[in-house]
Amino acid sequence: MDIVETRPSKLTLTGILGAPESIARGITNTIEDLSTDLQELSHGIHGIAEVGFEERLSVAFTAEFLRYRGFSVQVGRYGLRTSLRAEAGSGSPKVAVLAEYDALPGVGHGCGHNVICAAAVGAFLGVAAKVEELGGSVVLIGTPAEENGNGKELLARAGAFDDIDAVVMLHPFTGEYEAASFASLAVRDVEVTFHGVAAHASSAPHMGRNALDAVVAAYQGIAALRQHIPATDRLHCLITEGGTAVNVVPHLAGAVVEIRSLDPAGLVDISQKVQDILEGAALMTGTRLETNWDPFPAYLPVRSNDALAARYHGHMSARGRAITLETELVGGGWSTDLGNVSLRIPSIHPTVSISRETAVMHTVEFGQHSISPAGDTAVVDGAVGLALTMADYLADARLREQVQLDFEAGGGAVDVERLLTPPTGK
Repeated sequence: MDIVETRPSKLTLTGILGAPESIARGITNTIEDLSTDLQELSHGIHGIAEVGFEERLSVAFTAEFLRYRGFSVQVGRYGLRTSLRAEAGSGSPKVAVLAEYDALPGVGHGCGHNVICAAAVGAFLGVAAKVEELGGSVVLIGTPAEENGNGKELLARAGAFDDIDAVVMLHPFTGEYEAASFASLAVRDVEVTFHGVAAHASSAPHMGRNALDAVVAAYQGIAALRQHIPATDRLHCLITEGGTAVNVVPHLAGAVVEIRSLDPAGLVDISQKVQDILEGAALMTGTRLETNWDPFPAYLPVRSNDALAARYHGHMSARGRAITLETELVGGGWSTDLGNVSLRIPSIHPTVSISRETAVMHTVEFGQHSISPAGDTAVVDGAVGLALTMADYLADARLREQVQLDFEAGGGAVDVERLLTPPTGK
C-alpha cells in the first residue's frame, strides 16, 4: 500500500459518545449469533459468481436470507433488476450499508464481493435488532455491477440515495493490516473511432485517408501526455481496430483510452487533454473522429468521512484488528463506484483483511482467501464494525454533526452528473 496522506479532522467536536454500551453489546451478540449463517451466505454468493447486472441468483439468495428473518425486501428497484433494498426503523436519521455481489468474468469472486455482501447483511441485521431503541432507520442497499458498470452511479441517478444521510461499506483486502480510510482513483473510458477513406495502398494511396495513422498518432500523443500528469494518475490506451488487409488503406480504426486520477478536477483536466489529442490526430490525418465518452458512468475518487472512519477504527481495534487511520491509496491505484456516492453523502469504505498472506485482487487466489477461515472471520468482524459505526451515527447527534462538518470541510455535496459531462470538442 502507498500512503498518500493523513487527514485528521480539523473540526473535532467533543462529547461524542456513540451508542450506549448495552445496545452495542446487543448488536454484537446478534451478529455473532448469526456468524455461521453469514459465513454460509458468503460461501453461497462465492459459489454462484454472477457478473455485473446478471446477479439474479445472488440477489435472490440474499433476499431470501432476509425474508426468512422477517424482513420485507424489494428487488429490482431504481431500474436495475438486481438491486435490493431492505429497511428497518422509521424516519430520520437514516444510515445505509451497501452490499455488492457481482463477480468477474472468468475469475469468479476474485475481488471478494461475497465478503462485502455477507458483512453488509450482518451489519444490517445487527442494527435492525436495536433500531427501535436507537431511533431513525437502517437501510441495506444491494448495488449491482461494481465491476465495469458503476451500478452505484446508476442507482444514485435514479434516487436510491436521496433519503440517505450516511453510507458505510467495506472491502476485503490482504496483508498484515487494514485501513479505516483510503483513497481511490477516479476512472473513465472513451471509445475512439477514426473514419478515413479506403484506397488501394499501392496503386492509389493518394486517394486514401489512413484511419490507422490517426490511431497511431493519438496513441503517441497519449504516451507523451503521460510524462506531464501527476505521479498518482494513469493513462491506458488499447488499439482495438486497425484495418483488415495490408494492401488497403484502413478506412476505419479504433481505440479505447482509460483515464485515472486521484482528484475529480484532475480527471476533468486530463479528459480534456485527451480529447484535444484525439482531435489533433484527426486533423493531422484528414480523418473524422468519433468519440463515445463514458460507455458506463465514470468512477470518482472516494472521499472518506473522518468522523465515521474514526468510529469504525475504534470498533475494529477493539476486535483485535491491526487497523490504521491513515488515508491510503490501496493497491497502488484502485477504483470503486462508492466514490460517486461519497461525493454526494458522507461515506466510508474501509478495508478488512481476509489473509495475512498478500494476494493480488482480481485473481482466483484472492477469491479463495475470501472463503478461507480468515475470510469468514472478516465477515463477522466487518459486520460488527460497520454495525456499531451505524449505531453510533443513529444514537449520537454530536457525531452526526461532526460527520456533516467533515463532509462540508471536504467540499460538501458535488453535482456528480454535471462533473461527468464529456469534454468539449474544438
